[in-house]
Amino acid sequence: MRISEIFVTVDVVLIRENNHQLELLLIKRKNEPYKNDWALPGGFVDKNEDLETAAIRELKEETSIDVNKLEQLKAFGKPFRDPRNHVVSIAFFGIIDNTIVAKAADDAKEAKWFSVKDLPKLAFDHDEIINFALLKQKLI
Repeated sequence: MRISEIFVTVDVVLIRENNHQLELLLIKRKNEPYKNDWALPGGFVDKNEDLETAAIRELKEETSIDVNKLEQLKAFGKPFRDPRNHVVSIAFFGIIDNTIVAKAADDAKEAKWFSVKDLPKLAFDHDEIINFALLKQKLI
């Protein structure tokens, strides 16, 4: 029996309230796949790295936002969700203060807050991840 390699990533659904509206942080991807498309901050888990630690690290690397804790939501692992490989993503959720400034770095070309009611076209299956997170947190 042959077992194919499966990669593990993390994605972060980060929310803030601004002028009585919920906003979601997205990054514009600097690299393929989905170069120049909007996506959740996230990336590959390093060898021997805890999942939450990876999510916190990726969030900081891509947006310069430093958090202490994120809530693990669910694994998303449908085959072909990532055109590169079979990738399972563990989604995390957090809420931050609206005074925190996001600054794009690393694999992110841009970091921007969007109203949860008016999101752009998203990379991968990130629309599914966001909808799951908002429903689970009873935000929609």
